[in-house]
Amino acid sequence: MQRNLVVLVAAALLLGAAVSVAMDKPAPKPQTTCPVTGKAVDAKTSPHVDWQGQRIYFADTAAADSFRKDPEKVFAKIAAEGVTLENIQTTCPVSGENLEGGDMGPPVAVSYKGRTVMFCCNMCPPKFEKDPAKYLAKLPGEQPATK
Repeated sequence: MQRNLVVLVAAALLLGAAVSVAMDKPAPKPQTTCPVTGKAVDAKTSPHVDWQGQRIYFADTAAADSFRKDPEKVFAKIAAEGVTLENIQTTCPVSGENLEGGDMGPPVAVSYKGRTVMFCCNMCPPKFEKDPAKYLAKLPGEQPATK
């Protein structure tokens, strides 16, 4: 009886620690404003651009066009504000593996210059970090114009 009580108390302490760790991690900050104009956006009605795996909402088409002229400037602003954009990826840019229901476990998310890039496993982010441009080019959506 006493052994069962000790096991139960230990399990409760472990569960409490796990909940505490989960609560310490800040929740993603969704996009609520246009990164170009600062005006409010609505995912149901605002125009959007899918760019390198991210869905970005804008106040109007002129703001979207402005973004296309200098996307890195806008991504830098998004990163500075701590906004987490909607990710539209379905596959890992490194392995090509499906992110949903893959054999590697749950997808791994990495923040990179205002983007959240999803990978199939922990082995892929280091490969991405060696040549980000190569793998960003494999993400769905528009890409920068090649020079």
